[in-house]
Amino acid sequence: MAPTITAAITNSQDLLSLNHKIRKPLVEKLRRERINSSIEQLKSLLGPDFLKQQPDSKLEKADILEMTVCFLTQLQQQNQQHRKLINHFNKLQSSSDLNLGEADFSPLSSTVQTSSTKDKSPACSALWRPW
Repeated sequence: MAPTITAAITNSQDLLSLNHKIRKPLVEKLRRERINSSIEQLKSLLGPDFLKQQPDSKLEKADILEMTVCFLTQLQQQNQQHRKLINHFNKLQSSSDLNLGEADFSPLSSTVQTSSTKDKSPACSALWRPW
């Protein structure tokens, strides 16, 4: 019985190996199709700008990928600049709000002070009515 079990194991390993040999090219073909499809999509997005710059050149996959990297790098830098500007604006706005709050109270306090000084004189105290 032992020889048939080892023969069955060998046959199953051969079957797995054969299955792998058949499947591997198919998986590789599908992977390449995905890559090429994505590169074609990038080409359709980035192609017009690049063709305006260099109309005689043929776009290769490496060119498309390099252009994509450059575009995304520029986009990231712009995003960082916008974020800095927004943060700066928010800081200015919050400090402006604080200053505005203090400015709102300062005329009130000066009005109260002048009113209290007016109260000290007997002629003005009769004219001033808080209600």
